[in-house]
Amino acid sequence: MQTISASTTGRDELLKGFARALFKNDMDALYNVVAPDFLWNFHDGLATTKSLVGPTVIREHLAEQKARFSAQRFHEVVYHHATEMTFMTFRVSETLRETGEQREQHGVECYTFKDGKLATKDVYRKPI
Repeated sequence: MQTISASTTGRDELLKGFARALFKNDMDALYNVVAPDFLWNFHDGLATTKSLVGPTVIREHLAEQKARFSAQRFHEVVYHHATEMTFMTFRVSETLRETGEQREQHGVECYTFKDGKLATKDVYRKPI
């Protein structure tokens, strides 16, 4: 896998577009910034591990998250650019819709790049 840009600005813009598309649940915009074979590995910090491939599966995952949580907020988001990858560290606050239980987790996401787009996203979380 190759880096998309020698500058962190190029990666930052790509990641900003990715986040915007996710929050809007806009698969057309998402697939403007990810590779056609984009792979998203997700671990919720408790029991769920998934590999998400394709717009239909990603859309379903986002719908499941929205149904599961009445609130989900990311805090302390920081991007760390390395030569071949970018890491995002964060804290997330979530409220389970069914029980009202609130939980906090720390997490890291690892992104790789291919042909000027996001190739992979690996998510790891740990309860605080």
